[in-house]
Amino acid sequence: MRLITIDDVRAASDRIGGHALRTPLLRQTWDERELWLKPENLQPIGAFKVRGAVNALAALDEEVRARGVVSYSSGNHAQAVAYAAQQFGVPATIVVQDGAPQVKISATKAFGAEVVEAPMTERRAVARRLAERLGRVVIPPFDHPDVIAGQGTIGLEIAEDLPAVSTVLVPISGGGLASGVGTAITALCPDARVIGVEPELAADTAESLRAGRLVRWDAADRARTIADGLRTEPSELTFAHLRATVEGVVTVTEDEIRQAMRVLATRARLVAEPSGAVSVAAWLFHQHELPAGPTVAVVTGGNVDPTLLAEVLQAR
Repeated sequence: MRLITIDDVRAASDRIGGHALRTPLLRQTWDERELWLKPENLQPIGAFKVRGAVNALAALDEEVRARGVVSYSSGNHAQAVAYAAQQFGVPATIVVQDGAPQVKISATKAFGAEVVEAPMTERRAVARRLAERLGRVVIPPFDHPDVIAGQGTIGLEIAEDLPAVSTVLVPISGGGLASGVGTAITALCPDARVIGVEPELAADTAESLRAGRLVRWDAADRARTIADGLRTEPSELTFAHLRATVEGVVTVTEDEIRQAMRVLATRARLVAEPSGAVSVAAWLFHQHELPAGPTVAVVTGGNVDPTLLAEVLQAR
């Protein structure tokens, strides 16, 4: 199994230019500790997933890409593939799980993709059957070297903008983001630590890293968390990257996620979906588990249902 390298990440950076935003690092002044936010919620589709999707499509042979793509996702990767397909002028069909946030489904359709709904545990199989029938290639949400390399451009930008970074906090679900960021930070900032963050209700990666092998949680258990984008589990490919580049995993509670969303909205002026707020939740409530020094928290996305956002902001 070949792990991606910093050269793969640099190549991805060249490919995605003009399609994905180079997000800034935002120094936070509401905390005396040194915290920087990487606001991927500012991307054209409202989440970091655009990086991996664009890189994966850009890396395809032109004739293969022209036939179109199929993917499966809980929401943000769906939008990312739809956006990337629109950028390249090719058709896209996306399989989303039953009950995915309507804001994400609507945005995916707005980019011109066809949307098919299926149970969460069947999305991948349905996507592969569709791809075979349509003669298209599948762009998975994380289990692909080009997707991982695309997400790794976040780490490349962090290393370039803050070479003295001590810790990078990255949400973990399927593991593509943490794999890519870990690869870049390990190569460019060898003294820094990449730490994953998971909801306690979907902490399969934390258990897997402790065990040294993949430990599978039932999908119904993982579905309990409010962080709908963090309900997936790593693949063999991403787990190999995580073991090589991630220092450990901090787990956060549902209430801590909600409080982090409020802090981001009221103090940082950033709208974050639950999945995007977990890194800040780790910073706010688990400082004793984190190394000292300049810290970057990746805010992975802001595609939150308006009703949920209102509920979170009004809570006391």
